Amino acid sequence: MALPETLAELRDCIAAQHEQLTGRLRDAARYLIDNPHEIALNTVAELGKRSSIAPAAYIRLAQALGFAGFKDLQRLFRAPLQQAADTQSERIRHYGGETLLEDPSDVGAILREFSQANIVSLEHLAEGGEQANIEAAIAHLQLARTTFVIGMRRAFPVAAYLSYALSRVGRRTVHISGAGGTLPEQVSAIADDDLLIAVSFPPYAHDTVEACRQARQAGVTLVAITDSVLSPIGQMADTVIEVNDAELLGFRSLTASFCIAQTLAMGLAFSEWQSDSTFNHDRLKDIDC
Repeated sequence: MALPETLAELRDCIAAQHEQLTGRLRDAARYLIDNPHEIALNTVAELGKRSSIAPAAYIRLAQALGFAGFKDLQRLFRAPLQQAADTQSERIRHYGGETLLEDPSDVGAILREFSQANIVSLEHLAEGGEQANIEAAIAHLQLARTTFVIGMRRAFPVAAYLSYALSRVGRRTVHISGAGGTLPEQVSAIADDDLLIAVSFPPYAHDTVEACRQARQAGVTLVAITDSVLSPIGQMADTVIEVNDAELLGFRSLTASFCIAQTLAMGLAFSEWQSDSTFNHDRLKDIDC
Protein backbone atom coordinates (compact mmCIF):
# COMPACT_ATOMS: atom_id res chain seq x y z
CA MET A 1 0.00 0.00 0.00
CA ALA A 2 1.32 3.47 -0.91
CA LEU A 3 2.39 5.77 1.91
CA PRO A 4 -0.48 8.15 2.83
CA GLU A 5 0.09 11.74 1.72
CA THR A 6 -3.05 13.37 3.14
CA LEU A 7 -5.21 12.94 6.24
CA ALA A 8 -7.95 11.41 4.11
CA GLU A 9 -5.51 8.81 2.76
CA LEU A 10 -4.26 8.17 6.29
CA ARG A 11 -7.81 7.42 7.50
CA ASP A 12 -8.26 5.00 4.60
CA CYS A 13 -4.93 3.34 5.41
CA ILE A 14 -5.85 2.90 9.07
CA ALA A 15 -9.24 1.45 8.12
CA ALA A 16 -7.63 -1.02 5.71
CA GLN A 17 -5.13 -2.25 8.30
CA HIS A 18 -7.38 -2.01 11.34
CA GLU A 19 -7.83 -5.76 11.80
CA GLN A 20 -4.06 -6.33 11.71
CA LEU A 21 -3.33 -3.79 14.45
CA THR A 22 -3.01 -4.75 18.11
CA GLY A 23 -5.54 -3.42 20.57
CA ARG A 24 -3.15 -0.73 21.82
CA LEU A 25 -2.31 0.40 18.29
CA ARG A 26 -6.04 0.62 17.54
CA ASP A 27 -6.43 2.90 20.56
CA ALA A 28 -3.62 5.09 19.26
CA ALA A 29 -5.17 5.15 15.78
CA ARG A 30 -8.52 6.15 17.24
CA TYR A 31 -6.87 9.03 19.10
CA LEU A 32 -5.16 10.17 15.91
CA ILE A 33 -8.45 10.31 14.03
CA ASP A 34 -10.35 12.05 16.83
CA ASN A 35 -7.71 14.64 17.75
CA PRO A 36 -5.89 15.92 14.64
CA HIS A 37 -5.15 19.30 16.21
CA GLU A 38 -3.42 17.74 19.23
CA ILE A 39 -1.43 15.38 17.01
CA ALA A 40 -0.17 18.34 14.99
CA LEU A 41 0.90 20.52 17.91
CA ASN A 42 2.29 18.14 20.55
CA THR A 43 5.31 15.91 21.00
CA VAL A 44 4.77 12.18 21.16
CA ALA A 45 5.61 12.31 24.88
CA GLU A 46 2.92 14.93 25.51
CA LEU A 47 0.41 12.93 23.48
CA GLY A 48 1.11 9.97 25.72
CA LYS A 49 0.18 12.05 28.77
CA ARG A 50 -2.94 13.52 27.17
CA SER A 51 -4.28 10.24 25.84
CA SER A 52 -3.04 7.82 28.53
CA ILE A 53 -1.54 5.77 25.71
CA ALA A 54 2.18 4.97 25.80
CA PRO A 55 4.23 7.14 23.40
CA ALA A 56 5.77 3.97 22.03
CA ALA A 57 2.34 2.95 20.72
CA TYR A 58 2.23 6.03 18.47
CA ILE A 59 5.72 5.28 17.19
CA ARG A 60 4.85 1.65 16.46
CA LEU A 61 1.62 2.73 14.77
CA ALA A 62 3.50 5.13 12.50
CA GLN A 63 5.89 2.35 11.52
CA ALA A 64 3.03 -0.13 10.99
CA LEU A 65 1.48 2.35 8.55
CA GLY A 66 4.72 2.62 6.58
CA PHE A 67 6.29 5.75 8.06
CA ALA A 68 9.90 5.87 9.23
CA GLY A 69 8.79 7.34 12.53
CA PHE A 70 6.15 9.39 14.31
CA LYS A 71 7.44 12.76 13.05
CA ASP A 72 6.89 11.67 9.44
CA LEU A 73 3.29 10.80 10.25
CA GLN A 74 2.86 14.04 12.22
CA ARG A 75 3.70 16.10 9.13
CA LEU A 76 0.34 15.10 7.63
CA PHE A 77 -1.42 16.68 10.60
CA ARG A 78 0.73 19.82 10.55
CA ALA A 79 0.23 20.55 6.86
CA PRO A 80 -3.27 22.12 7.24
CA LEU A 81 -1.90 24.45 9.93
CA GLN A 82 1.04 25.80 7.99
CA GLN A 83 -1.01 28.74 6.72
CA ALA A 84 -2.36 29.47 10.20
CA ALA A 85 0.66 30.13 12.38
CA ASP A 86 -1.03 32.47 14.86
CA THR A 87 -1.52 30.20 17.87
CA GLN A 88 -3.58 32.87 19.66
CA SER A 89 -6.33 32.65 17.05
CA GLU A 90 -9.09 30.09 17.00
CA ARG A 91 -9.52 27.55 14.23
CA ILE A 92 -12.60 26.09 12.66
CA ARG A 93 -12.02 22.44 11.86
CA HIS A 94 -13.57 20.98 8.74
CA TYR A 95 -12.96 18.13 6.34
CA GLY A 96 -9.39 18.22 5.11
CA GLY A 97 -8.04 21.01 7.29
CA GLU A 98 -8.76 24.06 9.41
CA THR A 99 -9.81 27.67 8.89
CA LEU A 100 -8.21 30.46 10.92
CA LEU A 101 -10.59 32.70 12.87
CA GLU A 102 -8.63 35.87 13.66
CA ASP A 103 -11.13 37.48 16.06
CA PRO A 104 -13.46 35.07 17.94
CA SER A 105 -15.43 38.06 19.28
CA ASP A 106 -16.45 39.10 15.76
CA VAL A 107 -19.85 37.47 15.23
CA GLY A 108 -19.86 38.35 11.55
CA ALA A 109 -16.50 36.63 11.11
CA ILE A 110 -17.75 33.54 12.94
CA LEU A 111 -20.74 33.41 10.61
CA ARG A 112 -18.61 33.83 7.48
CA GLU A 113 -15.90 31.36 8.46
CA PHE A 114 -18.28 28.74 9.86
CA SER A 115 -20.38 29.01 6.70
CA GLN A 116 -17.28 28.52 4.58
CA ALA A 117 -16.19 25.54 6.66
CA ASN A 118 -19.63 24.01 6.15
CA ILE A 119 -19.29 24.59 2.42
CA VAL A 120 -16.01 22.66 2.46
CA SER A 121 -17.68 19.74 4.26
CA LEU A 122 -20.58 19.75 1.80
CA GLU A 123 -18.23 19.93 -1.17
CA HIS A 124 -16.52 16.83 0.17
CA LEU A 125 -19.87 15.05 0.31
CA ALA A 126 -20.67 16.22 -3.22
CA GLU A 127 -17.50 14.53 -4.49
CA GLY A 128 -19.42 11.28 -4.13
CA GLY A 129 -17.07 9.33 -1.91
CA GLU A 130 -19.97 8.09 0.22
CA GLN A 131 -22.31 7.27 -2.65
CA ALA A 132 -21.77 3.51 -2.49
CA ASN A 133 -22.38 3.49 1.27
CA ILE A 134 -25.53 5.59 0.90
CA GLU A 135 -26.81 3.22 -1.78
CA ALA A 136 -26.07 0.28 0.50
CA ALA A 137 -27.99 1.98 3.32
CA ILE A 138 -30.97 2.53 1.02
CA ALA A 139 -30.88 -1.16 0.09
CA HIS A 140 -31.03 -2.02 3.81
CA LEU A 141 -34.00 0.36 4.20
CA GLN A 142 -35.86 -1.36 1.39
CA LEU A 143 -35.46 -4.77 3.02
CA ALA A 144 -36.29 -3.77 6.59
CA ARG A 145 -39.68 -4.49 8.13
CA THR A 146 -39.32 -1.48 10.43
CA THR A 147 -36.54 1.09 10.63
CA PHE A 148 -35.41 2.27 14.06
CA VAL A 149 -33.31 5.44 14.36
CA ILE A 150 -31.22 6.50 17.35
CA GLY A 151 -29.04 9.54 18.02
CA MET A 152 -28.35 11.20 21.36
CA ARG A 153 -26.94 14.57 22.42
CA ARG A 154 -25.96 16.66 19.40
CA ALA A 155 -26.94 13.83 17.06
CA PHE A 156 -30.51 13.84 18.43
CA PRO A 157 -31.93 16.38 15.93
CA VAL A 158 -30.44 14.46 13.00
CA ALA A 159 -32.01 11.22 14.21
CA ALA A 160 -35.35 12.94 14.87
CA TYR A 161 -35.40 14.49 11.40
CA LEU A 162 -34.37 11.25 9.67
CA SER A 163 -37.16 9.39 11.48
CA TYR A 164 -39.66 12.02 10.40
CA ALA A 165 -38.45 12.10 6.78
CA LEU A 166 -38.48 8.32 6.42
CA SER A 167 -42.01 8.13 7.80
CA ARG A 168 -43.12 10.85 5.39
CA VAL A 169 -41.92 8.81 2.41
CA GLY A 170 -43.89 5.79 3.58
CA ARG A 171 -41.32 3.90 5.65
CA ARG A 172 -42.47 2.44 8.98
CA THR A 173 -40.06 4.19 11.33
CA VAL A 174 -39.51 4.39 15.08
CA HIS A 175 -37.42 7.13 16.66
CA ILE A 176 -35.64 5.74 19.72
CA SER A 177 -35.51 8.64 22.17
CA GLY A 178 -34.96 6.85 25.47
CA ALA A 179 -37.58 9.09 27.05
CA GLY A 180 -38.40 8.21 30.64
CA GLY A 181 -35.40 5.89 30.92
CA THR A 182 -36.95 3.37 28.52
CA LEU A 183 -33.97 3.01 26.17
CA PRO A 184 -33.33 -0.72 26.87
CA GLU A 185 -37.00 -1.53 26.34
CA GLN A 186 -37.14 0.45 23.10
CA VAL A 187 -34.05 -1.27 21.74
CA SER A 188 -35.29 -4.71 22.77
CA ALA A 189 -38.31 -4.18 20.49
CA ILE A 190 -36.05 -4.33 17.40
CA ALA A 191 -36.35 -7.67 15.59
CA ASP A 192 -33.72 -9.33 13.42
CA ASP A 193 -35.63 -8.38 10.25
CA ASP A 194 -35.61 -4.70 11.23
CA LEU A 195 -32.94 -2.06 10.64
CA LEU A 196 -31.22 0.21 13.14
CA ILE A 197 -29.72 3.49 11.92
CA ALA A 198 -27.44 5.05 14.54
CA VAL A 199 -26.07 8.60 14.42
CA SER A 200 -23.13 9.46 16.68
CA PHE A 201 -20.04 11.67 16.70
CA PRO A 202 -17.21 12.33 19.18
CA PRO A 203 -17.37 11.97 22.11
CA TYR A 204 -19.98 9.32 21.16
CA ALA A 205 -23.04 9.04 23.38
CA HIS A 206 -22.79 6.01 25.65
CA ASP A 207 -26.48 5.18 25.19
CA THR A 208 -26.11 5.07 21.40
CA VAL A 209 -23.09 2.77 21.58
CA GLU A 210 -24.85 0.44 24.01
CA ALA A 211 -28.01 0.39 21.88
CA CYS A 212 -25.94 -0.62 18.85
CA ARG A 213 -24.20 -3.35 20.83
CA GLN A 214 -27.53 -4.70 22.08
CA ALA A 215 -29.00 -4.66 18.58
CA ARG A 216 -25.99 -6.36 17.01
CA GLN A 217 -26.13 -9.13 19.61
CA ALA A 218 -29.72 -9.70 18.50
CA GLY A 219 -28.66 -10.00 14.85
CA VAL A 220 -30.07 -6.64 13.74
CA THR A 221 -28.62 -4.94 10.65
CA LEU A 222 -26.89 -1.68 11.60
CA VAL A 223 -26.20 1.43 9.52
CA ALA A 224 -23.94 4.00 11.20
CA ILE A 225 -23.78 7.70 10.35
CA THR A 226 -20.58 8.76 12.07
CA ASP A 227 -17.20 10.39 11.59
CA SER A 228 -15.13 7.25 10.95
CA VAL A 229 -15.30 3.51 10.33
CA LEU A 230 -13.13 3.28 13.46
CA SER A 231 -15.72 4.94 15.71
CA PRO A 232 -17.39 2.73 18.35
CA ILE A 233 -20.52 2.36 16.25
CA GLY A 234 -18.65 2.27 12.95
CA GLN A 235 -16.80 -0.86 13.99
CA MET A 236 -20.09 -2.65 14.67
CA ALA A 237 -21.97 -1.49 11.58
CA ASP A 238 -22.81 -3.35 8.37
CA THR A 239 -22.63 -0.04 6.50
CA VAL A 240 -20.89 3.17 7.58
CA ILE A 241 -21.63 6.60 6.12
CA GLU A 242 -18.79 8.92 7.10
CA VAL A 243 -19.61 12.56 7.84
CA ASN A 244 -17.16 15.30 8.81
CA ASP A 245 -19.00 18.44 9.90
CA ALA A 246 -17.30 21.73 10.73
CA GLU A 247 -16.34 22.38 14.36
CA LEU A 248 -15.42 25.47 16.39
CA LEU A 249 -14.50 25.21 20.08
CA GLY A 250 -16.75 22.22 20.67
CA PHE A 251 -19.63 23.62 18.60
CA ARG A 252 -20.15 21.17 15.76
CA SER A 253 -22.22 21.83 12.67
CA LEU A 254 -24.93 19.42 11.56
CA THR A 255 -25.11 20.64 7.96
CA ALA A 256 -23.48 17.65 6.28
CA SER A 257 -25.27 15.22 8.61
CA PHE A 258 -28.68 16.62 7.66
CA CYS A 259 -27.67 16.42 4.00
CA ILE A 260 -27.04 12.69 4.45
CA ALA A 261 -30.43 12.28 6.15
CA GLN A 262 -32.21 14.07 3.31
CA THR A 263 -30.37 12.01 0.70
CA LEU A 264 -31.34 8.76 2.40
CA ALA A 265 -35.02 9.70 2.56
CA MET A 266 -35.20 11.06 -0.98
CA GLY A 267 -33.10 8.21 -2.36
CA LEU A 268 -35.44 5.69 -0.77
CA ALA A 269 -38.53 7.51 -2.04
CA PHE A 270 -37.36 7.62 -5.64
CA SER A 271 -36.00 4.08 -5.66
CA GLU A 272 -39.41 2.79 -4.57
CA TRP A 273 -41.69 5.18 -6.43
CA GLN A 274 -39.89 4.94 -9.77
CA SER A 275 -40.75 1.25 -9.86
CA ASP A 276 -44.39 2.26 -9.55
CA SER A 277 -45.91 2.88 -12.99
CA THR A 278 -48.40 5.31 -11.40
CA PHE A 279 -45.63 7.51 -9.99
CA ASN A 280 -46.24 11.23 -10.39
CA HIS A 281 -44.01 14.03 -9.12
CA ASP A 282 -47.10 15.70 -7.67
CA ARG A 283 -46.94 13.06 -4.93
CA LEU A 284 -43.85 14.83 -3.59
CA LYS A 285 -45.69 18.07 -2.86
CA ASP A 286 -47.31 16.83 0.34
CA ILE A 287 -44.21 15.22 1.88
CA ASP A 288 -43.17 18.42 3.69
CA CYS A 289 -39.64 17.32 4.55
